[in-house]
Amino acid sequence: MSHIAEFDAAFARCPLIAILRGVKPDEVEAIGDELVAAGFTLIEVPMNSPEPLESVSRLAKRFAGRAVIGAGTVLRVEQVQAVADAGGTMIISPNANLDVIRASAAAGMVSLPGIMTPSEAFAALDAGATALKLFPAEAASPTVLKAMRAVLPAEARVLPVGGVAPDNMEPWRAAGAPGFGLGSALYKVGMTAEQVGANARAFIAALG
Repeated sequence: MSHIAEFDAAFARCPLIAILRGVKPDEVEAIGDELVAAGFTLIEVPMNSPEPLESVSRLAKRFAGRAVIGAGTVLRVEQVQAVADAGGTMIISPNANLDVIRASAAAGMVSLPGIMTPSEAFAALDAGATALKLFPAEAASPTVLKAMRAVLPAEARVLPVGGVAPDNMEPWRAAGAPGFGLGSALYKVGMTAEQVGANARAFIAALG
């Protein structure tokens, strides 16, 4: 199965991306255990975390066949190969760097760039993006997403990221969001694995 097909299957099971910004390698597997037990199938370790590639490697080995693992805050083309070498298959960015998107697509990896405007969205899709990350979602609204959905290809997935909590997901879903990226409402530095697990279950319950 290709990396894109693996992502699509994982997304169909649970359309929530766990963003573990600041996580350390020595705690990432226990946190991953809690996330996967709750039903999560997509996990991101941002590149501005401590030893991010080591965390990606540990997660990729531990959850092979059970969860798709990738890196976030990927800003440069050379980082794409570094993530691949660590076993990651998903490249997530806060911006729409077309070179990073093309490099990810050329490597057969999942590309999830950040967009805020229709122009960025169309350019990212043309470059080979797998799905789009509406970021920061706090600076947009469900109304903005609905307007974008009216002009983007029907199959294009736009995931709000930023400020998403269990109690504010429904308006976004009604506007056409098929899934979300989850940051500090799911994981913050210093949380125990058990706390992350409890947050993960709250998000799963909110999906209905």
